[in-house]
Amino acid sequence: MLKTFTFLAFLLLTLYAYSQDSTKKHLPIIDVHVHAMKVMPGFGGDMCPWFLSSMPGSDPNDKSNPFGFVNTDCATPLHAARTDKEFQDSLMATMKRLNMTIIVSGDATIIRNWQKAATPGRVIPSLTISSSKEMSVVAFTDSLSSGFYKVMGEVAPQYAGMSPSDTSLDAYFAAAEKLNIPVGIHMGTGGNGNINITNPKYRASMGNPLLLEDLLARHPKLKVWVMHAGYPMIDNMIALMGANAYVYVDVAGMIWSYPLAEINDYIKRLVQAGFGKRIMYGTDLLVWPRLMEVSIGVIENANYLSFDQKRDILFNNAVRFFRLDESKYK
Repeated sequence: MLKTFTFLAFLLLTLYAYSQDSTKKHLPIIDVHVHAMKVMPGFGGDMCPWFLSSMPGSDPNDKSNPFGFVNTDCATPLHAARTDKEFQDSLMATMKRLNMTIIVSGDATIIRNWQKAATPGRVIPSLTISSSKEMSVVAFTDSLSSGFYKVMGEVAPQYAGMSPSDTSLDAYFAAAEKLNIPVGIHMGTGGNGNINITNPKYRASMGNPLLLEDLLARHPKLKVWVMHAGYPMIDNMIALMGANAYVYVDVAGMIWSYPLAEINDYIKRLVQAGFGKRIMYGTDLLVWPRLMEVSIGVIENANYLSFDQKRDILFNNAVRFFRLDESKYK
């Protein structure tokens, strides 16, 4: 455990020192998975990435520790922002320091505030939907057509116990396909014990990447990235990517919410299978401002990745997937 504590401190110090070098501009990074949400008192709290020891089971009558672990037992826990302004200021400073662009879904007012505060073009809005009850197809299509939203996602029917190929969502995907809008779909991890605590309809089985096959067959021109890389269903994820050339993944969420060795093994397996050009960096950023530095450090310090492979994951693959003008992000 001491080794993991030391590694966390090393990641933070390495990134901080590099980003503080005023003579050297940080190579560009694109985070494809950021959430714009209001900071709520008491939400989040202190958090240690990588769940340093284990994920033990719990007891339905144990109100003190319902998730089955206490996630603050590390040398440098990440602190949650206390206000919207604190979070925005910290995010903008990090983006500037690390030369970052972010794909953001969530509260439209917050997204617009971030756009005003950031360098133009560095905050790219994404329209989220997970159920036909949230927005009509007409309203959704109009929103995508407005030009404000450049991306569709996070689409998360798994939290309702639904497959991403459920036909109730088909018209929304058809709109994105017609408008040439890339789509991010939640598949995989939802957090330890989340069914027991917050999402009783969530089903792990609905995170199987192969459930995307019918959707992709109905919409052959749709560009989809699988959020959380379909963790932990690596074999099915590789099978889907091998059969569908337009499917990419991000490593968001899983990059900080499982043991570090497990995270690296999963990413390494994708690279070994030949998909290093289709892995994108993301955080699944919520309320912990330092989460970006920590998760970037996982990629930067991965000794199984070459420099070019790291640059692909942190920047190049997202430029290609989202059809961005690379020259604007240097």
